[in-house]
Amino acid sequence: MTTCQTRIYGSEFNQIDIEEAVKNGRLLSMEIEFNQTCNFRCIYCYALDNHKNRNELTIDEFKDVINQAAAMGARKIIILGGEPLLYQHIIEMIGFIRGLDLEIELFSNGTKIDRAMAQTLYDNDVRVVLKMNSFDESLQDTLTGRKGSFKMIQDALANLKEAGYPSDTHPLGVSSIICQQNIEELPKMWEWLRDQSILPYFEMMTPQGGARRHNMLEIDTRQVEDFFHEIAEIDSRKYGNHWDPKPPLVGGECLRHQFSCAVNSEGYVQSCVGITIPIGNVRKQPLKEILRDSEVVQDLKSYRNTIKGPCGECEKLDECYGCRGTAYQMTGDYLASDPTCWKNLDRRDEIMFLPVNAERVVPHKPPMLMIDTLLEVMERASVSEMTVRSDMPFVSEDGILDDAAYPEIISQAIAAQEGFRRMGGKNPDFEGFLLGVKKMEVFARAKVGDTLRISVYKASKYGDFGIIEGEVFRGDELLAKGEIKVWQSGGES
Repeated sequence: MTTCQTRIYGSEFNQIDIEEAVKNGRLLSMEIEFNQTCNFRCIYCYALDNHKNRNELTIDEFKDVINQAAAMGARKIIILGGEPLLYQHIIEMIGFIRGLDLEIELFSNGTKIDRAMAQTLYDNDVRVVLKMNSFDESLQDTLTGRKGSFKMIQDALANLKEAGYPSDTHPLGVSSIICQQNIEELPKMWEWLRDQSILPYFEMMTPQGGARRHNMLEIDTRQVEDFFHEIAEIDSRKYGNHWDPKPPLVGGECLRHQFSCAVNSEGYVQSCVGITIPIGNVRKQPLKEILRDSEVVQDLKSYRNTIKGPCGECEKLDECYGCRGTAYQMTGDYLASDPTCWKNLDRRDEIMFLPVNAERVVPHKPPMLMIDTLLEVMERASVSEMTVRSDMPFVSEDGILDDAAYPEIISQAIAAQEGFRRMGGKNPDFEGFLLGVKKMEVFARAKVGDTLRISVYKASKYGDFGIIEGEVFRGDELLAKGEIKVWQSGGES
């Protein structure tokens, strides 16, 4: 079976390109957000609460990070938002990117695409993706949160066509989210777009931002499966495009974590917009170092060995690992199986969701096990929780937790983080030892019944050795902080 190559995202990168990028730590594309301002309030938007100016990068800082991406091998810059055409320097940035001989793919709601802007985009070879979700004017306006948006989008489409879109050299796409309100009309929209040589970019919603808040948009998993198969049959029979249905993209697959990253307007880097774990900031560290040192990035590049549960066992793993953003938003774990994939519907009990009982991820047993729950896992960091019990070691007869307990607590917290990270992957077993303690300060005493929150961070690593920074809180009160040195097997700390 051949794969449809007329989808938008990643179709220009073949498997050899991707494998070379993974092997050599290179990029093939980068998503960038120049601004967070938007004149729509799409009720499904992942950035629904971020449409305001904050501490955004300067134009020189944006140019610098794009230069860094180009030096890492990037061939394409994907411009997101906000609404990117509201960015005051957008034409200058388009010219700058094209001057580096990089392709541009720009997602826009169309409100600023008048005849002049359409011609400018065409003249600069910008690949435009217009956001349109329905033929129904009322529904389109409801989904965008702005009355009149339907007409604005139609006007933009007409202006783009007048400028010369779509053509072999100037592709035009339409991005549509799949929701309960539009799923019945989307097959007709797919044919309408194909008939005009416009690339349909239909995508399942990641449950974050507005999509999480407005659950009336959600669709039954079996209905989604039937929809994907219906579109695949239409595309094969009518247009000669043959592809295997799999979420989250209709007619394509998302393996972007192998060769891409996302940089927001404040300089924070993420592996994608769905995995909302900042892995660094380009104001503080070069992009290459951020990506090289990120556990999130390295885990996803090694996905064949790290993806957990049913997705990790799927026969389609070489070409699909579900939606990593959806997995993270629903489970707290970017390596978890995608709970929205229809292949996993009958195996959801095999998918682990945070928070998780520490007994499942830490080798210690009570009473030596002090950590109760792993709450959150981030970039080289995590948060755990425990309640001080009278039967614990280091607890005196009068119920006071001895100062000597804190290195052990921090050690167990990092063990929970690493155990969870590996659990369910191809290499789940590991050993670890506490080797030393440094700069441990205790500011107040804990007692039986107190609930403590433990934050740990892998500050540095040298092969199998690592330095862990830990803090222990009771509510907002910092009880103790310090560093421990650990050894963990498997070449990671």
